[in-house]
Amino acid sequence: MSDSFTEVTTKSWGSRLGESIKGVLFGLVLIIGSCVFLFWNEGRAVQTQRSLTEGASLVVSADPARVDPANDGKLVHVSGDLKPGAPLSDPDFMVSATALRLVRTVEMYQWKEESKSETRKNLGGSEETVTTYEYHRVWSETRNDSSRFKRPEGHINPQMAYRAASYASSDATMGAFRPGTNVVNRLPANDAVPLEPSLARKLSGRVKGPVHVVDGRIYLGDNPSDPRVGDLRISFRIAPGGPTSIVARQAGTGFADYQTRAGDALLMVRPGTMSAADMFAAAQRENRILTWLLRLAGVVAMFIGFLLILNPLVVVADVVPFIGNILSAGAGIVSLVLTAVVAPVVIAAAWFFYRPLVSAVVLAIGLALAYGFKRWASQRAAAKKAAQAAPA
Repeated sequence: MSDSFTEVTTKSWGSRLGESIKGVLFGLVLIIGSCVFLFWNEGRAVQTQRSLTEGASLVVSADPARVDPANDGKLVHVSGDLKPGAPLSDPDFMVSATALRLVRTVEMYQWKEESKSETRKNLGGSEETVTTYEYHRVWSETRNDSSRFKRPEGHINPQMAYRAASYASSDATMGAFRPGTNVVNRLPANDAVPLEPSLARKLSGRVKGPVHVVDGRIYLGDNPSDPRVGDLRISFRIAPGGPTSIVARQAGTGFADYQTRAGDALLMVRPGTMSAADMFAAAQRENRILTWLLRLAGVVAMFIGFLLILNPLVVVADVVPFIGNILSAGAGIVSLVLTAVVAPVVIAAAWFFYRPLVSAVVLAIGLALAYGFKRWASQRAAAKKAAQAAPA
């Protein structure tokens, strides 16, 4: 179920102009910040790439059945069956499992605010905005702060009585090794733990309010089929024991981060059996994906910054909405062009700073291609002229 209400607000041309002028400063901050961010991202990508390349050249294979003291302090690759130690337990809900990790997920039934707005420009530069606020009741792992709602009355979300929690096996073993929680916590916990209905009787009196176990989950509330705001449902997931691959610094019988000369600390954990080469290749792919995602974020921030700087011109032209709409489209195009010019320049400057040799080779190839294309175009134009000058 949901409810909604609509709010109509009007901004005068003067207040819009004042806000747009203030936005220019924020736009400048965004542009400068995005330039710094893009430059930093290229350095981060290069450092991670070099660290992984360094690690791939240094890593040695270790036998999980025997701890070799000669490998202590070295970057090692170990692959074997990772076995959990003593059962893990959640003291609040009396749930235990023999696993590498036990993760508690808590969801609360609560109000969620959504809004959508439509803006109309009026002759003279004022602006009218119609905003519709809708309130839905949903299950969510994080509490929505109802005090920030536009209309908190009747949509109050209580505090969550219980929070998510995670437990990791500190005595897990892989042959002769004891990896420790710094390794175990890197494994995903995806397997659901089905809970028996008899657990509800054990929890009665231990937890706050009525308790039920429905569909393998704990439900705190009067009626699981008719939830009310503030009701909780709790589920558990585990990371079971099994084949695991580790690349890390051997520290006695355990593992720790390996500090590379390039700058990054390496500690990689993957479920399943993977060779060291495959683990480093996967890490390199992840680094490239992260680099492009961060580049995109920086480019978007720069584009918004240019839009904010040009926005006062749009607001001035909005005295006649038709002219303002045309200028708004033009500002978007100009911002896009400026971003398309500035962002690659910043990235190129970062490349020259962090890997000048590669940049010089790329630049030389680009210049050679440009020269070759220009020469081919000149020869083609000369041949065309000669053909036109020849007698019929």
